Amino acid sequence: IRIPFASERHAAIAKQVIEVDKELQPQDVKRDLSVDGGTLIATFSTLTVRLSRLTVNAFLENVDLVVRTIGEFGENAENGAAS
Repeated sequence: IRIPFASERHAAIAKQVIEVDKELQPQDVKRDLSVDGGTLIATFSTLTVRLSRLTVNAFLENVDLVVRTIGEFGENAENGAAS
C-alpha cells in the first residue's frame, strides 16, 4: 500500500507513529513500513485473506488518524515529533 503525504517529513511522522503499535498476531501477520520521498509504503504478509482485510483496515484507520492529526496541528505536529 502506497500512501502519499504532503512531505517526506509527514510520511516519516506517520511511519514513526504507526510502527509503535505491534501487530496483534505477529506470528500470522508481517508488516514492513518504509518511506520513499513523501510516500509511506506498507507491505503486509498474512496467512489468510480475512486476516489481510482486517490488518489493512486497522492500518488505514491508523493512517487516517495520523493524517487528521497532522492536518489539525500542522507545523505544531512536525515540531512536536522532531523534539
